[in-house]
Amino acid sequence: MPPTVTDILDIWAVDSQIGADGSISVDFLLPTGIYINLDVPRDATISHIKQLLWKQAHSYPLFHLLLEIDSYMFSCVNQTAVHEELEDETRRLCDVRPFLPVLKLVTRNCDPGEKLDSRIGVLIGKGLHEFDALPDPEVKEFRTKMRRISEEKNHSLVSLSWMDWLKHTYPPEQEPSIPENFQDKLYGGNLVVAIHFDNCQDVFSFQVSPNINPIKLNELAIRKRLTIRGREDEEINPSDYVLQVSGRLEYVFGDQPLIQFQYIRNCVMNRTLPQLTLVECCTIKKMCDQEMIAIEAAINRKSSNLPLPLPPKKTRTATQLTQSVWDISNPFKIILLNGNKLNTEETTKVSVRAGLFHGTELLCKPIVSTEVSGRSDHVWNETLEFEVNVCDLPRMARLCFAVYAVMDKMKTKKSTKTMNTAKYQTIRKAGKVHYPVAWVNTMIFDYKGQLKTGDLILHSWSSFPDELEEMLNPMGTVQTNPYAENATALHIKFQEYSKLPIYYPPFDKILEKAAEIAKSSDSAMAGRGGKKFYVVLKEIMERDPLSQLCENEMDLIWTLRYDCRENFPQSLPKLLLSVKWNKLEDVAQLQALLQIWTKLPPREALELLDFNYPDQYVREYAVGCLKLMSDEELSQYLLQLVQVLKYEPFLDCALSRFLLERALANRRIGQVLFWHLRSEVHIPAVSVQFGLILEAYCRGSVAHMKVLSKQVEALNKMKTLNGLIKLNAMKQSKAKGKDAMHTCLKQNAYREALSDLQSPLNPSVILSELHIERCKYMDSKMKPLWIVYNNKMFGGDFVGIIFKNGDDLRQDMLTLQILRLMDLLWKEAGLDLRMLPYGCLATGDHSGLIEAVSSSETIADIQLNSSNVAAAAAFNKDALLNWLKEYNLGDDLDRAIEEFTLSCAGYCVATYVLGIGDRHSDNIMVRKNGQLFHIDFGHILGNFKSKFGIKRERVPFILTYDFIHVIQQGKTGNTEKFDRFRQYCEEAYLILRRHGNLFITLFALMLTAGLPELTSIKDIQYLKDSLALGKSEEEALKQFKQKFDEALRESWTTKVNWMAHTVRKDYRS
Repeated sequence: MPPTVTDILDIWAVDSQIGADGSISVDFLLPTGIYINLDVPRDATISHIKQLLWKQAHSYPLFHLLLEIDSYMFSCVNQTAVHEELEDETRRLCDVRPFLPVLKLVTRNCDPGEKLDSRIGVLIGKGLHEFDALPDPEVKEFRTKMRRISEEKNHSLVSLSWMDWLKHTYPPEQEPSIPENFQDKLYGGNLVVAIHFDNCQDVFSFQVSPNINPIKLNELAIRKRLTIRGREDEEINPSDYVLQVSGRLEYVFGDQPLIQFQYIRNCVMNRTLPQLTLVECCTIKKMCDQEMIAIEAAINRKSSNLPLPLPPKKTRTATQLTQSVWDISNPFKIILLNGNKLNTEETTKVSVRAGLFHGTELLCKPIVSTEVSGRSDHVWNETLEFEVNVCDLPRMARLCFAVYAVMDKMKTKKSTKTMNTAKYQTIRKAGKVHYPVAWVNTMIFDYKGQLKTGDLILHSWSSFPDELEEMLNPMGTVQTNPYAENATALHIKFQEYSKLPIYYPPFDKILEKAAEIAKSSDSAMAGRGGKKFYVVLKEIMERDPLSQLCENEMDLIWTLRYDCRENFPQSLPKLLLSVKWNKLEDVAQLQALLQIWTKLPPREALELLDFNYPDQYVREYAVGCLKLMSDEELSQYLLQLVQVLKYEPFLDCALSRFLLERALANRRIGQVLFWHLRSEVHIPAVSVQFGLILEAYCRGSVAHMKVLSKQVEALNKMKTLNGLIKLNAMKQSKAKGKDAMHTCLKQNAYREALSDLQSPLNPSVILSELHIERCKYMDSKMKPLWIVYNNKMFGGDFVGIIFKNGDDLRQDMLTLQILRLMDLLWKEAGLDLRMLPYGCLATGDHSGLIEAVSSSETIADIQLNSSNVAAAAAFNKDALLNWLKEYNLGDDLDRAIEEFTLSCAGYCVATYVLGIGDRHSDNIMVRKNGQLFHIDFGHILGNFKSKFGIKRERVPFILTYDFIHVIQQGKTGNTEKFDRFRQYCEEAYLILRRHGNLFITLFALMLTAGLPELTSIKDIQYLKDSLALGKSEEEALKQFKQKFDEALRESWTTKVNWMAHTVRKDYRS
């Protein structure tokens, strides 16, 4: 038996409370009121358990009152505290995982809508009853709108043809740009393809043009097969077949040439034979029909907790007795009533700082309350008046508060021992120190655009970011802390300015105001400056996004806004930063100008989703630009787009609708969006927002839920197994631990849960059959699991995934995404540097999956295996070249060295630009085909490891002599090869520089993720410096050449560091 622990609270997470025969004690409650306790097999199906119970129930009173066995099913309370009806009786008890081992027998007459709600709750990790219980009208309205979108999507799916269904469910993966050197990899200008036939042993190979389309290839394959079988006269329709990538859920179809399909392209570039299977359309139709049954059932369901339908939309008119905020010229005021649960000492005085922000821009000077004392409750009853009129408040203005403890400098040591003061910024003035205690933000207008009135209790947050604006946290959430019991609470009251409800003007009124201002304007040429300002504007517009604009430059940009629109459309972000958002006339004119602004390229429009641009119409404009993205390009930026959802103050926004719409149209995007949201649904500030989008996705993609549920179940099993291994790692040897792991994996509960699922990393990859003997766990602290599967593809390598629990994978995920983007940008410029940005996905709180790259070894292992002495291993310059020679003979060796040269150049430039630290021989790997790649990105943006205060890494990137030895083909004087390597590096660097703004934007959009090494704009400054963005291309190249030469000179230091690492590793093992 596998090792066990005695945690009686979680009988499903570990094998506790299990008898020697694997049974578990379950309490059953019958409809007659009879209670039966029974020992049942833990991995028995629900159907089997029902039979066992029925047999036992015969001997109990009132059995004759029960109906037939099939009239009943079990219900239980599941892990999300929701009643779940166990309609699918093929599931095992251990997979259902009831909260307690109690099952109730109920009559089969329950509402099918409830079952769907229960399944969604289990899948997203948050019971829908939590949303039902929220009294917030915004939540109810958003759910109703999203449900309508989901229902419309389900209705549209039912009418799809099998081919349209295939496009939606398994969209072909394409790369439109053709690499310049791909002709060198072909055979006489052709590519060779192996075609298998479904349900038979026939395999044919073809030499075909790379520009042939899939239908033509279908016809060639069918004709060849019929000719061999002597049936060449038969009528055929190639459209009745589809090409599937063998062993994968990936299909090759459509009008594009073969070379544009990602799988074919990769095979050509890696010189491997593409393996395709010709599948009859009846097989696809059968898959389609099965999903349609689930979709039709969802359409016919009526949920028990359906929110009330939305009232018909009405436009506000004067007769409805509302008032425009633009009519209120009073100063904006609030009353600070009191605060409680501040948890400060009785003698400590407390003050509140309040500021009005639009993005990170202060709309007026912050206000500081008087200082009051008290233990837990503090009373102010003070009016805070801001130096801005109500009419000038922008729609997305937010009111930010910070509570500070005020202490004399002499007393700080004694009074602040529990406050962790060193971590946060403080204000020092008049001999006193102000320590932050809590912060909270709220919007001035509600989700409908109504100015807030009356009392409001704000439950605050206690953890402050590293960087504050005016000692406030405007970038923080506008949601109050849901854990109200222990949170500091501020009680405020919004001033009433009118007896009527006050609203922000609707869009048509904003445009009317702009037209009115334009008419009264003195000059018809307002906003134009002529040629003399062209050069000045051009210089400002070419600056990177981190460059600050001075007041004069902002005024100039605003004054010449029409010149900006005509000559520099890419200047929109800088124009938006130059608008006076606390002046209604400027805001109205900006909105009118935005209507005639040309659409930006999607990559440039991403910047407008940053926190600096909170205006809803600006964000709608940005999303409008993103709609031009292909699905492949959108997938590249999903990580950031999910993060910037956190900047959206209201649930119903252009971005959330856009992401949901694209996810429901393409299941590949749907899966990535699902995991990006689900991995953070535990975070209190976004739990409701992310949970509601997940609910909407599940309702609109009912058929996908089954696939996702299988993935969730598999990850739960991996987490359980990892927990067992960690518990027993201290007590037993590695060999015994591995045996125990294998014993666990052989159990039905584990084997079935971990088999036959689509990989969360890539839905095209089928994780079919476990290869238990190859499964293992690694030695590092968190004991990551290395799970191996047999590959269904003919002659393919094993498929491996690594499960980590206890490490935050989001930084690795970001780094690998940026490496993928670099690879894409280089390929667009005609440079293929053979990068290998393997898959990485965070799936939960400090847990996730990493793709295991096959046929690869670390540099450390290659060196150790070639040397008997660990200390000498790092200095064995021939080890790497000899290892490549071992697996590559003749021309293959030249190709492997070329792969090594290209990939080494790519990673040298990438690690330098991103400031990737902690590089040593254990996190640089090489594949047998020569491809070099880096792993483990725990330190980025120049956060290099140090020891005794001295930075261990003094070089900008890794370029050791044994790398150069391979690049030079083992010939010391082979300068031609090395010069070519150097040229690759320089060319790659200059390509990245041209896209410097995009890299800065992508990192800026990740600031809200809370990554330890990306907490403020200062961290992103590293990128600006490494790409030399303020310099000319000539100066930047000169700087890079100096860094290159420095790495070359310091290669000996790197070898010494590697030797120390290798010796430590050898000693530990």
